[in-house]
Amino acid sequence: MKEKNARRNICNLDESACSDCTVNGKLMCTFNIKDTVYFILPVLGVWVTLVLGLAFGFIIGKIDFPLLIIFSIAYIGFLIFFFQVWENKILCSHCPYYAFEDEKSLKCYANYGLYKAWKYNPAPMTVSERVQFIIGITLFAGIPLALFLFVGLYIYFAVSLIFTVVWLISMHFLSCSKCPNFSCPLNNVSKEVIDEYLKQNSIMRKAWEENSYKID
Repeated sequence: MKEKNARRNICNLDESACSDCTVNGKLMCTFNIKDTVYFILPVLGVWVTLVLGLAFGFIIGKIDFPLLIIFSIAYIGFLIFFFQVWENKILCSHCPYYAFEDEKSLKCYANYGLYKAWKYNPAPMTVSERVQFIIGITLFAGIPLALFLFVGLYIYFAVSLIFTVVWLISMHFLSCSKCPNFSCPLNNVSKEVIDEYLKQNSIMRKAWEENSYKID
């Protein structure tokens, strides 16, 4: 990859060849802020519901001050650990957007600005990493839901659950269907597109074929 294209190109092709590429429009292989907006907007509903639910629960006495402080510190601590350390390692480090060693932060649609704490690994995620990711994302979405159930804030539980489902559905159709991190458990890019992309990314192709992946 040419260094001048490091922030845009995640394959062997020169930027000028993008318009003629076989996966053009089928993958988010160049960063576009619109992809980030589509990914973030549904999540904002979850965050707003969580904050409003905590505030409302505290005001009416269903959440006392110690619980509010303990939950807030614990959940924020988990989020920092999950995104910066755990997910960073098991998921993000396998993405071609992670490849540019001269850049200290990630430039992708989902985790833009995340500090790259690990070395790029072009191989697919292992089974263990996939299981860990499912556990992590379940905790990420499930902890607020569990809190609302525990304290009896059922309306906030329902609203938060709806936003969570909307987020997952929107990811499935708008993000995961075009994401170049193909081995993620949520990824649903077709094998045909994966094969075409790997033919144009020699580093990933070598690593995937060494892990028994077959290109048709």
